[in-house]
Amino acid sequence: MADLMGSRAYCCFKCQNLVAFHDDIISKDFQASNGRAFLFSHSMNIVLGPKEDRLLMTGLHTVADVFCSDCGEELGWKYIKAYEETQKYKEGKCVLEKFKIVRGRNG
Repeated sequence: MADLMGSRAYCCFKCQNLVAFHDDIISKDFQASNGRAFLFSHSMNIVLGPKEDRLLMTGLHTVADVFCSDCGEELGWKYIKAYEETQKYKEGKCVLEKFKIVRGRNG
């Protein structure tokens, strides 16, 4: 846990609640409806909305929108299930929209 004290963090833009660490970014090349988004291997302090099937640019996925656990702001989505074999790596991971998160300080 001591290693996390120096990690760059991302926070909800609205309330500054810590939601992810920079070291957990898998890709910065994701596209959301409102612009760029980052795929994270782990996220925290979020709540999941209902699961739904959504046809995205890379095919059909079961996803759940993710919301800040403090203020309730929608921040992105979590991949629950990918139906195409090439997309399975996304399962269990979160996409957070760049304009909904800000760099924060941890520790």
